[in-house]
Amino acid sequence: MPIENDMQTQENDMNTRCAGHESTLGMSRRDLLSQFGIGLGAIALSDMFNPVAANAAPEEGELDDQGVMESLHLPAKAKRVIFLFQAGGPSQLDLFDHKPLLKEKHGTQLPEEIRKGQRLTAMSGNQSSIPLVSSPFKFTQHGGGGAWFSELLPHSAKIADDLCVVKSVYTEAINHGPAVTFVQTGSQFPGRPSMGAWLSYGLGSDNDNLPAFVVMVTKDKGGQPLLSRLWGSGFLPSRHQGVQFRSGKDPVLYLNNPDGIDAAGRRDMLDALRELHEMRLAESADPLIETRIAQYELAYRMQMSIPEATDLSDEPAHIFEEYGEDSKNPGTFAANCLLARRLAERGVKFIQLYHQGWDQHGGLPGAIRNQCKETDQASAALVRDLKRRGLLEDTLVIWGGEFGRTNYCQGKLAGDNFGRDHHPRCYSMWMAGGGIRGGMSYGETDPYGYNIAENPVHIHDLQATILHQLGIDHERLTFKYQGRRFRLTDVHGQVVEDVLA
Repeated sequence: MPIENDMQTQENDMNTRCAGHESTLGMSRRDLLSQFGIGLGAIALSDMFNPVAANAAPEEGELDDQGVMESLHLPAKAKRVIFLFQAGGPSQLDLFDHKPLLKEKHGTQLPEEIRKGQRLTAMSGNQSSIPLVSSPFKFTQHGGGGAWFSELLPHSAKIADDLCVVKSVYTEAINHGPAVTFVQTGSQFPGRPSMGAWLSYGLGSDNDNLPAFVVMVTKDKGGQPLLSRLWGSGFLPSRHQGVQFRSGKDPVLYLNNPDGIDAAGRRDMLDALRELHEMRLAESADPLIETRIAQYELAYRMQMSIPEATDLSDEPAHIFEEYGEDSKNPGTFAANCLLARRLAERGVKFIQLYHQGWDQHGGLPGAIRNQCKETDQASAALVRDLKRRGLLEDTLVIWGGEFGRTNYCQGKLAGDNFGRDHHPRCYSMWMAGGGIRGGMSYGETDPYGYNIAENPVHIHDLQATILHQLGIDHERLTFKYQGRRFRLTDVHGQVVEDVLA
């Protein structure tokens, strides 16, 4: 037995006995601690190694598939979320945030009155020259709201009336690891629950045969590493962590039966294991045992539901054409977008797609063009497909990364080949469906595209708005851990009312 589980068992036994199951009145304090292993040291260590189990007893309903919330805090406009996360930091200045002034100022120095002594990364902070660089791509306005789109996004431009482009998102994080963690968990430090885990914890699942939280990562993409903690459950029970789907014959690792074990044999094994777990549960009241039972049972049900959900062979030819040729290749961003629609149809609460490769410190013009070829058509197709099926109105789709890119060139500006550094002070994301106003742009940056000029939207504001659309007051969905009640938005965050339909 692992040390943390062994120590947790000792602590649970102590709690049970002290609660009156076995009299300890005739024992000295030293005898009591000796009987239960290594005493207070074990209790302290168990809290460090296994904080969920060492917590107080779970709130009523915690292990219910409907989540801990007995009722929604607010009228819900969305039932599910699809987050198309573009890891690496897409350049807003080459996609959504049109800045004609940069063409006039191309090659000149970033004015100090614009920078205002603000922090730069170590990659460009020591440059003797910080030349402004304009986008080489043509911008045009689209939709009734006249939103600007780069020529790199022809498919997204066609659904402009369904999109709310937020051009004033900002974050404090300036490097990838903390920045991605911040968007996903509400903290720059590892260890907090991810957004999907919070939703699973609060709202539960709409399909007993599928996970509430599914993650897909585009295959064969380089870039900054994506660690599983980004879709982890943190200090929440582990049943709320994201389940990663992979391309290939086994979408979920270790789900299929080993050779020589059929469905009936597995069922018999699980029934016997459940009996043993329930016997242990009666003795120790360990919430981890309940979680383990639930996970085993879900895995058994998923053996039937996952192959059906991930089999795209029943999709008609025109759907593959709409999403793009890559949608026939499992594991590509396009195929994952199509699979996201199928999972949304089947009641998965939070679907997270990761697409790497947007970290363009050099060679940006060619690299960003390739990135858009891989993502633009499928992203737009997903929105259109959901809308056609009547799902967009209660599905919130989000597109964006962890920060933006600078208006100046990283390194020496040489002709048409340039790169942009990380820029957390302003960047663009878009949302569609789920009660969000379409056909609008929200927020403005200054003429240089360096600072926010109007309607700033902090990462916590974005998270609060997402929860709001799902019927959750972001200040009320909390979990007590180490003496403090934590929430996704930490200690601040405001719903962005102006973008709500």
